[in-house]
Amino acid sequence: MIPYGRQDISQADIDAVVKVLQSDFLTQGPMVPKFEEAVAQFCGAQYGVAVNSATSALHIACLALDLGPGDTLWTSPNTFVASSNCALYCGAKVDFVDIDPLSYNMSIQHLEQKLLQAKQTDTLPKIVVPVHFAGQSCDMKAIHALSKEYGFYIIEDASHAIGGKYLNEPVGNCKYSDITVFSFHPVKIITTAECGMAMTNNPTLVSNLQRYRSHGISTNPVDMSTSPTYEIWNYQQIKLGFNYRMTDIQAALGLSQMSRLDPFVDIRHDIANRYNEAFANTPIKTPWQHQDTYSAYHLYPVCLELSQIKKTQREVYDELIAAGISVNLHYIPVYRQPYYAVMGFKKDYCPNAEAYFKSVLSIPMFPALTDEQQSHCCSVINRILKN
Repeated sequence: MIPYGRQDISQADIDAVVKVLQSDFLTQGPMVPKFEEAVAQFCGAQYGVAVNSATSALHIACLALDLGPGDTLWTSPNTFVASSNCALYCGAKVDFVDIDPLSYNMSIQHLEQKLLQAKQTDTLPKIVVPVHFAGQSCDMKAIHALSKEYGFYIIEDASHAIGGKYLNEPVGNCKYSDITVFSFHPVKIITTAECGMAMTNNPTLVSNLQRYRSHGISTNPVDMSTSPTYEIWNYQQIKLGFNYRMTDIQAALGLSQMSRLDPFVDIRHDIANRYNEAFANTPIKTPWQHQDTYSAYHLYPVCLELSQIKKTQREVYDELIAAGISVNLHYIPVYRQPYYAVMGFKKDYCPNAEAYFKSVLSIPMFPALTDEQQSHCCSVINRILKN
């Protein structure tokens, strides 16, 4: 079975992990700060805060921006559930902004219309979470301009997009956002086995992020209470935090993978270009790329022209699985999940996201995909479409 995505682990990666296993620190040692510094330097951000998952990073990002009961977070429906669940963890409400039918990212037009309506009803969001779907950045400059007009914070969910660029600058520099979140899950661009990272340029936010990831505890005397009734001088719990820390073992793997980040993205572009050529004259819509972006190509989602192939999405899906090619659905609109349906969200709440979901399949995309495997994928897909 050819997977739709998988990690690429080198001997150098293995050696880096073994070195940590043989060291004095398996966690809370020197490797996590080194990894944070490497990612921040690569992206052009001032700070990186490593955690045990991108979901955790989204959660503490919301907490650092004081999201809570009575507040609302808006995000894209075309994403994994973590992009919206992070608001629910904080007791806040969630709403969704429909996607652009070309990029599959949050639609600027729909966002602006929704903001105008929300202003009239005094229901503006506290946070907007644009999701860089498949590795292509949203139009962050436009979203940032709207944030200044309507007064919301921005968390970029760049779980798919480390190594990508927007306006010729690295995704993650937080030029147009308060916080950017990366994922290092095994199918992402680089991996630490799991884990994630929150990037920011705000020193107050980085302090909050660091505190929330580690039980709400601070060892900084500036943060500690000096009341005579508190005879605690080593550390103090300032807030209710979580054990969201990354280990040194995982950071060592991530630091080693960073040396191959650019080559990984280059290979993904080569694979995408080959797919583009193979499907140029077929009933498949290949991923459109905006001229202002350079995608990290975490995914290669294709949309089937179902009226032309005379098959359902499920039939094509099943035939590909039977042929040994793993495909996936990225994504079922979040509000269609049963947990969200009971909140009152209805089918077709975001028509563009619904239309996209009904025809999309993500086909294999990862650096270790061989030429032979890609040729096989193209051949099988084209055969299934023609039959």
